[in-house]
Amino acid sequence: MSEVLRAAFVIARRDFSAVILSKTFILFLLGPLFPVVIGMAFGGLGEKITTEGLRPTVGISMSAADAARMEGAYRIIADRLGGEKLPRLQRAPAGDPRALLARPDARFLAVVSGTVERPVLTGKASDLAWLEGDISLIASAALAGERLPHVRVEKQPVTASAGADAQSRMLTGRAAQVLIFLLTMLLAGMVLSNLVEEKTNKIIEILAAAVPIDAVFLGKLMAMLAMSFVGICFWGSGVFAAILTFAGPNMTPPTPAVGWPLFLLLGTVYFTMAYTLLGSLFLGIGAQAATVREVQTLNMPVTMGQMVVFFFATYAVDHMGSPSEIAGAIFPFSSPFVMIARAAQDAAIWPHLLAIAWQALWVALIIRFGVTLFRRHVLKSGPARRRGLFRRRSAPAA
Repeated sequence: MSEVLRAAFVIARRDFSAVILSKTFILFLLGPLFPVVIGMAFGGLGEKITTEGLRPTVGISMSAADAARMEGAYRIIADRLGGEKLPRLQRAPAGDPRALLARPDARFLAVVSGTVERPVLTGKASDLAWLEGDISLIASAALAGERLPHVRVEKQPVTASAGADAQSRMLTGRAAQVLIFLLTMLLAGMVLSNLVEEKTNKIIEILAAAVPIDAVFLGKLMAMLAMSFVGICFWGSGVFAAILTFAGPNMTPPTPAVGWPLFLLLGTVYFTMAYTLLGSLFLGIGAQAATVREVQTLNMPVTMGQMVVFFFATYAVDHMGSPSEIAGAIFPFSSPFVMIARAAQDAAIWPHLLAIAWQALWVALIIRFGVTLFRRHVLKSGPARRRGLFRRRSAPAA
């Protein structure tokens, strides 16, 4: 066993150095930043389009005094509720509202005329049903004016709220689930294609001739896990710096039930378990592929299966102690996601010790299964050897 571990460390150091010292590793580290930047840019653009371009415009065809009262009431309500929740008001020329709406250059969805006491809204029936409540609210505030009573609200702050704490802890657990899932899928999926080039160049056969095949499998898994932690440290430092820059040092995030130090430690352990479970399975399955096309074919069903597992784990967040949550904690591939959510909501430590031991047992079983697949297929990459999973048998000779 010591010989296998020693050889595995040699393979891990070789693969880790080859990945870290390559020029493409910088692109790998910067890769997740591009979707974030593009998402922020398109999110801001979409919000601007929604708040500016999609808000209806209502023309005000009233006297100057009534129009000013409507605009003043609109500003007061917009300051409280947000302007994006109200239609835009724009003064329109005096005249028949029907004629104003029929003009080719009109950009009004509807026109409000009459007086503040008796407003008249003109437009299509569907638009009137949509805008009636907003115009009624604005006119009521304009009519009240200075007579609008101002009720002073007495504030009574408390140091803790059980409902608010429970909600924030549930959101923390859900965020930790999503983070571990995204990191696992982003990083574990790389091991599917890890062997294709080496099998094509027959490097894997040279390694297998020098060290036990089990050591090759474990070494590659350890190297990819170590590379994953390098990426996580880089991305985590960037996120932490962004939080300090934009949120400030006085920001107080919600505290998980087990506390932040233990929660981060459990998050690291559960990510390692999830990565090792999925990575060893990926490595064993990927050993059967001989081309990139076969890797892509294998990647789709595995990814879809993991998505189903993740959705099952997210459902269990809101149902702690239920049969679905217990089943999610027992099923090995969903257990890390369910247990990290439990760590955010429940302060008990013993379930995590039990879950980690259970997951470690399944890690050993999945690694053994992956080594079996690895040993069976990794050396059968030559044309003269037995065909793999995706090879058709040749027609018998006539």
